[in-house]
Order: sequence, then C-alpha cells, then structure tokens
Amino acid sequence: MFVSTATNTLDTKGRVSVPAGFRAQVDDEAIFVWPSFDGPFLEGGGQALLNTYSQLIESMDPYDDVRIAFEHTIFGSSKSLSFDATGRVSLPKDLCVHAQLSSSATFVGLGSRFQIWEPKAYELRAQALRNMAKSSRHLMRPKVHMSGEGEA
Repeated sequence: MFVSTATNTLDTKGRVSVPAGFRAQVDDEAIFVWPSFDGPFLEGGGQALLNTYSQLIESMDPYDDVRIAFEHTIFGSSKSLSFDATGRVSLPKDLCVHAQLSSSATFVGLGSRFQIWEPKAYELRAQALRNMAKSSRHLMRPKVHMSGEGEA
C-alpha cells in the first residue's frame, strides 16, 4: 500500500525523489503518473493499479463514450517514470504545469494509488478532507444487523 505523506524538492530539470516506501511498492521499477481529471494534481500508482483500471475499463462496452474517455484520460495521458540510482524520477513539464509544481512536490499515499500535489494546495485540500472525515466519521462504524427485528 502507498501510505504516508512526504514533500520533496523538485529541481529545475523536474527531478524529484520518490518516497522510499512508494518505491518499495513497485519494486524500484517504475511508477505511472497522469494528470488528474479532478483538479490540479497528479494521480499515480504502479503496474498493479493500471492492471486494475484496465480490467474495470475493459468490462465496459468498447464503444461507450465513457470508456473511451477513461482510456484517454488514464492510459493516453500516463507517463511511465523510471527511477534513477538515487530513487528520483523526472516529471515531464506538462505534468508539472498541470499540477502547478515548481520547487517541491507532496506525495500522498492513498492505499493502492497516490497523488502528487503542489504543497500549499495540498495543505488546503488536506484540511478540507480532515473536516469532511471528522463530520463523516460515523460512516466508518461497522453496521450491526439486529436479529429478530421486523419479525412477527
């Protein structure tokens, strides 16, 4: 699982160190990153995530416009980023522009996937998400089924 949050320096060539725990999830091979369609940040993961997305998308009608949109948005926009000897990847300029990255990048683990944010934008988003989680924490409780209810 991709877990934790880390902010690392982004150099002028777009190179950034990927957190060691993230690299371990993909066996130091490569990560896949694409522009999010939910906002100015990047989505990413390993081959396992792309395989999952592929299975989900392939279960859709091949002529469905939504399927085609997912294929273009995820697969057509993805970049495979290999690690250098120090655990860095080079983020292409178009991805940096989309996520408004300049001097640093915040990696956010989300289980089977991760996101890359401009640090100040992430701080704002994280606070909003914490507030949402706090007000919705009752949804995390297991549902208990009462036997005998509704029986005559």
